[in-house]
Amino acid sequence: MTILYGMIDSGNCYKPRLLMAKLGIAFTDVEVSSHTGDTRKADYVAKNPNAMVPLLELDDGRRLAESNAILLYLAEGTRFLPTDKYERGLAYQWLFFEQYSHEPYIAVRRALLTFPERAKDATPERLAVTLERGNKALGVMNKYLEGNRFFAGAALSVADIALYAYTHTAEMGGFQLDAYPAVAAWLKRVEADPGHVPMEWVG
Repeated sequence: MTILYGMIDSGNCYKPRLLMAKLGIAFTDVEVSSHTGDTRKADYVAKNPNAMVPLLELDDGRRLAESNAILLYLAEGTRFLPTDKYERGLAYQWLFFEQYSHEPYIAVRRALLTFPERAKDATPERLAVTLERGNKALGVMNKYLEGNRFFAGAALSVADIALYAYTHTAEMGGFQLDAYPAVAAWLKRVEADPGHVPMEWVG
């Protein structure tokens, strides 16, 4: 049985859970929480030396880390990875954008404000920077979505799943999604796609 090591309240871990639900892939969900130090325990570090989640363990024992790499692996040969070369390039573009320009600010600001162990890092300067840069990312997304239904062609792809994970909880980090109407409309389109499950769902 495929195993997904992750945290129920992590957007990065939600990404592969959501895609596997859509693809009908059965898996065992194993909670490994950084809140309690589980990701730093020797038995887990032996599986992923980077001591982070998610981590996908295949039936044959091989393992794959990094949420967007897992998405690309799972999406191979499915409707979630465009076959058109340019649209596939767009999917990669937005996956890189999500990890470099989006997640470090939108996800991190949410963590600073909601996870008790991160409170010490929630300095006024850090909160200001994450708010400014997170809003910049949302603005970039909104501009693109004013002329496009999804991020990599006419249909939902791994790019949308990756960006949805932390965007749909952005208000927990103090971001005002009603200021980005194209993003808000896109969130509804993502949620309307067949097989959608909420972040709290566990397979």
